[in-house]
Amino acid sequence: MKNLEALLVFARVAEMTSFTRAAESLGMQKGRVSAVIRELEAEVGATLLHRTTRSVQLTEDGRAFYFRARDLLAEAEELQSMFADQGAPLRGRLRVDMPTVLAQSVVIPALPQLMAAHPALEIELSSTDRRVDLVQEGFDCVIRLGPVADETLIARPLGKLRMINAASPAYLARYGTPRTLKDLVTQEHRMVHYVRNFGAKPDGWEYPSGDGYKTLMLPGMMKVNSVQTYHEAGLAGMGLIQAGYSALAPHLAAGALVEVLPDLRPAPLNAFFVVAHRRSLSQRVRAFMHWTEALLKPYFD
Repeated sequence: MKNLEALLVFARVAEMTSFTRAAESLGMQKGRVSAVIRELEAEVGATLLHRTTRSVQLTEDGRAFYFRARDLLAEAEELQSMFADQGAPLRGRLRVDMPTVLAQSVVIPALPQLMAAHPALEIELSSTDRRVDLVQEGFDCVIRLGPVADETLIARPLGKLRMINAASPAYLARYGTPRTLKDLVTQEHRMVHYVRNFGAKPDGWEYPSGDGYKTLMLPGMMKVNSVQTYHEAGLAGMGLIQAGYSALAPHLAAGALVEVLPDLRPAPLNAFFVVAHRRSLSQRVRAFMHWTEALLKPYFD
């Protein structure tokens, strides 16, 4: 192969399972992407992709070829940058996913400084509360809060995200400010119940006990299944909430929320920087990982 462009195009189509989406992400015409794949298949002498009107899937040969191509692309990028100044500006595309509240409250406000230092860096930022598929959706890296169940992924611990108890001033004026765990019951406090799926049992109010944590089931005025809505319900005075300090810090500073029971905070939430493969740790990914780690450090226990 004369250059690595064909491998890059093939890998992007394989990861995004779409010629159209791959072309958009690469800034190429769809027809050019299709032509590159045809030429590549002719050159290697194998059909790499199954094409239908609705989807694009790897063949068995294509799957084996993809993993070798991905390693080769990572090696090529590492080779290209091995003599580069570590402080030199980054360039190229970086596709990242992270929880919405983390993106909104911490990462996006700090991005202008990162982009000013690296104007040739192109960031595609996905902010969702679902578990994305790094390989199938073409992500270079993701930030995850909570356990990483997929053992095939490479997860580097970033730290433990501080969790706090909070309520709006209007809510506290109505129910009183709890000073002890007993006050939660005697003052008849309410909490906003968060559930992933309606019909599921809420987790309850978490508090430290001995070497671990227990939960106290408090009544609630409403249930929500979105983290953003959960925060908004707390701001509206619908009940006590337990959430990450990073997301609530602006509201605490503005006086829209007040921390309560600071000695009875819930368990901190593990934060991880996740890539699909060790060879996915390109110079761009490593730099973004270190930047993110420093950015989040004030919010870790």
